[in-house]
Amino acid sequence: MDFIEKIYKKSDSIVSRKIADEFILVPIRQNVGDMESIYTLNETAARIWELIDGGTKVRKIKEKIIEEFEVTPEEAEKDIIEHLQQLEGIKAIVEG
Repeated sequence: MDFIEKIYKKSDSIVSRKIADEFILVPIRQNVGDMESIYTLNETAARIWELIDGGTKVRKIKEKIIEEFEVTPEEAEKDIIEHLQQLEGIKAIVEG
């Protein structure tokens, strides 16, 4: 399957919070926040995180990012794929 047609959902093992102007992700292990592994998202990454809902294809996320940020379709796709791969790597999202 083409990456752009995949659908992702947020993992139950991650809690996200917006604090002031920063968006953070905190992994939860056995009901306790892992404060050693807090991830801070930039504005674009935070918007991608918000758009991940378990029902939206990556293609639609790309369209939204192009609409909302000054970025070419190629740059948007490259950045989204890279970001989603990083989120998969820390088990913040799962395909489905």
